[in-house]
Amino acid sequence: MVRIIADTTCVLPQALCKELNIPILPQIINIGEKSYRDDTELDTTTFIKMLKESPIYPQTAAPPPLLYHPIFEEILATGDSIVVVCPSNEISGTFRSATVAAQDFPEANIHIVDTRTVAGGLANLVLMAYEWAQAGMGATEIAEKLVEKRRHERLFFMVDTLEYLAKGGRIGNAKALLGGILQLRPILTLRNGVITPFENQRTRHKALARMIELSTKIYRAAPDSRLNIVQASAEDLSVEIAEKLKLELGISEIPIYNQCASIVTHAGPGAICISFFDESFLNE
Repeated sequence: MVRIIADTTCVLPQALCKELNIPILPQIINIGEKSYRDDTELDTTTFIKMLKESPIYPQTAAPPPLLYHPIFEEILATGDSIVVVCPSNEISGTFRSATVAAQDFPEANIHIVDTRTVAGGLANLVLMAYEWAQAGMGATEIAEKLVEKRRHERLFFMVDTLEYLAKGGRIGNAKALLGGILQLRPILTLRNGVITPFENQRTRHKALARMIELSTKIYRAAPDSRLNIVQASAEDLSVEIAEKLKLELGISEIPIYNQCASIVTHAGPGAICISFFDESFLNE
């Protein structure tokens, strides 16, 4: 049997991960001299309040390798193998941390996968890996399928301000948007794991409308398309977007996930993301 391990940047509800027996590692948020796990010690609502009020800008860190050790030991003791599904190595140190941890188990069947994505796309890949494991696939095959599937993700997101991405060092290729055109509302995407501008709109309303338009034009109904929405402090708006997409695309359910505190550190409050898979697209 293969066990799947993930971390909080997959934005799946903790109750669901517990039900599916998927261990979730925390990201670490450092504010001054205090450190918090973003799974049990700091929920997103509390963190957003701290983010707005704190004079010290928070820093994030990947789960330390030692946090993986007891989970690896428990799973390996049963004879199971492991696939760790990690966020993009370009924007998180989680892949490196898990890789370091796995080096202490040289004889074990542990696969560490850099998915080149985060949030909604990562949520989908974690759930797919779990389903493949339940279907009896081996760890090597699951890891290979994750690497192939990640190439077909379409992801569009908008932030209220580029300030948080810039301060947190996660702005990637969107750095060119800083400066004279901050009044624009860029639609961003991930290209090969790096945050990259997709196009600019004049207002937040136009940017959101364009994200919906892009999704309805590109999305193709298929068993593994798996459209979802991820939001941070934009609950009502995300429901409104989901209803519009359901109507336009004929989808009965669209999951809406809440951003974890560590992602909010970089994306900021008000961020909205639409993610799905498109087999005709190669994200390279």
